[in-house]
Amino acid sequence: MNYNNKDVAGRLKATREYLDITTEIMAEKTYMSPEEYTSLENGEKDLSLSFLNECANAFHMELIELLTGTTPTLRKYSIVRSEKGLPIDRREGFSYSHLAYLFKNKKIEPLLVTAPYCEDEQGKPIHLSTHDGHEMNYIISGEMRFIISGKEEILKEGDCVYFDAKNLHGMIAVGGKECKFLAILI
Repeated sequence: MNYNNKDVAGRLKATREYLDITTEIMAEKTYMSPEEYTSLENGEKDLSLSFLNECANAFHMELIELLTGTTPTLRKYSIVRSEKGLPIDRREGFSYSHLAYLFKNKKIEPLLVTAPYCEDEQGKPIHLSTHDGHEMNYIISGEMRFIISGKEEILKEGDCVYFDAKNLHGMIAVGGKECKFLAILI
């Protein structure tokens, strides 16, 4: 199941139009201006996972449907073998792998995330974002510099942070190597 930004943006626009929802309403639901929303829908900028999740919620559909055009069908259980999650390329440098992409009507979006270590990012302000719902990040390996609402924490292997994602938050890998973590969007 491969996809690219233009394909996802096309599905986003087609779904919005099919559901007869205005760009102004979607902009409000995704906490941005109508101009920002339109530029994302037209594929002019990279689509963040949190933005797509908010759109999927507004459309009452699965995030995976927006990403791939395929509807999940499994209802009892789903197994995703090691290294076989659905790859999601949303944030430059970060690697996302969806761990339940075949399961229908998910209550959570579980993702295995790898944040690269980048020397140029160290000591600079971290890109911050917000989205609806809650999020939990469990550090599998490496270290993460995590910022939420102006508060900074260093998270290490085995540490876990749970937070209301409506608060401005962001993260980068620190400590000289990549950081791998399990992210659960609720």
